[in-house]
Amino acid sequence: MSVKLFELLLKASIYTVTISVVSILIGFAIAILLSGMLLSGRGLFVRPAQIFISFFRGVPLLVQLLLIYNLLPVIGINVPSIVAAIIGLSLCTAAYQAENLRGGFASVPLGLVESAEMVGLTPRQIFRRVKVPIALRLTFPALVNEAILILKASSLVSVVGIVELTRMAQDLAGSTFLPLQLFASAGLIYLVINWLVALSGGLIENRLPGAPR
Repeated sequence: MSVKLFELLLKASIYTVTISVVSILIGFAIAILLSGMLLSGRGLFVRPAQIFISFFRGVPLLVQLLLIYNLLPVIGINVPSIVAAIIGLSLCTAAYQAENLRGGFASVPLGLVESAEMVGLTPRQIFRRVKVPIALRLTFPALVNEAILILKASSLVSVVGIVELTRMAQDLAGSTFLPLQLFASAGLIYLVINWLVALSGGLIENRLPGAPR
């Protein structure tokens, strides 16, 4: 396989990384809202969050992407394919991240919260100084794992016309008749990207409050 073909794969991987990073960040923002709704204890908020999470965790991502891509024009929203892909990935990862965050907040020891109340901290201070650091520490490995899963799942956005890494490998394989070399190279690029994500996640985790020194 020529260097030129490998360069084309590397350029396509930029779309993979960009779409994944943007989707993960948007999904995290939505997940914070969803986890807050789940922990509110109010049926008006809890039930919609549960329905949202059940749908996006229960329906295959491929179906979600096709549904969103075809639904948006029907309701009068015309957006580029890349936007539809980001929306689909964001909503999907938000459902999983919300459950991770909910579990983290639910695992905060009640004794620590009560101790914070006894020393006079306000509910907002308790949330910011006690609950958030502990919940983030507990859920961070799961959040990093979810980021890696989204990076791999981003290969599915090719069904809505995005020429990312996997789609580029398919197109080049069809024109050069070098499927083995091209898909092996694409797999290697995915491996390196995910290894870097895992490595970065480990370094960040070690710097979080409460991490062993």
